[in-house]
Amino acid sequence: MKITSHGPSLTKLMRLRFVNAYLVREDDGVTLVDTMLKGSGKGILTAADDLGAPIVRIVLTHAHVDHVGSVDELVAALPDAELSISRRDARFLEGDKSLDPGEPASKLRGGYPEISSRPARLLEPGDRIGSLEVHASPGHTPGHVSFLDTRDRTLIAGDAYSTLGGVAVTDRINPRFPLVAMSTWDPATTIDSARALRVLEPARLAVGHGAVVEDPTAAMDRALAKAGS
Repeated sequence: MKITSHGPSLTKLMRLRFVNAYLVREDDGVTLVDTMLKGSGKGILTAADDLGAPIVRIVLTHAHVDHVGSVDELVAALPDAELSISRRDARFLEGDKSLDPGEPASKLRGGYPEISSRPARLLEPGDRIGSLEVHASPGHTPGHVSFLDTRDRTLIAGDAYSTLGGVAVTDRINPRFPLVAMSTWDPATTIDSARALRVLEPARLAVGHGAVVEDPTAAMDRALAKAGS
């Protein structure tokens, strides 16, 4: 597992050269954002130990397998850590793949594994998790959320954007890494969410797949100009 630091509070964990999770330092420990694929728990715990800070919260951007794969392993190792996911995507963790009335009737794509752990907190837009502010960013999945660090405006955007081969909205195939777009539920909704995240004027963009990008707004603008094409 490759570990890199970005700014005063963000540590990126990368496995298999393209799957990311993040540790966000807080006064009481760290918040883990996403858990990567199954079998990543030991490496995540070691990374937190190396930071000298306990994982006190586990938050999920969405319910795809490469983001929730190690949840059960980590919850077993960290029984006091609070597990959170959006209220909408929480249903996928229990095997409920129904769509809500009014949601686009697009086909769900990507892997939605059932897990044993149950979230202690179901997130809504505007909620706070430590220093992280919850922003709805549906499209990749119906209940996808992103997190804005209110201290330095780092945006942890899950799969609303990717940065492998350049910043891109995940409605469209990136030849360098096609899987994220191939797993997108509703491309039009994804574009709307990407626009809403750009309005936040992030100072740093951290995503599920690819490099952390500093001063990303110009690159986000270019990605939005290509979205839908």
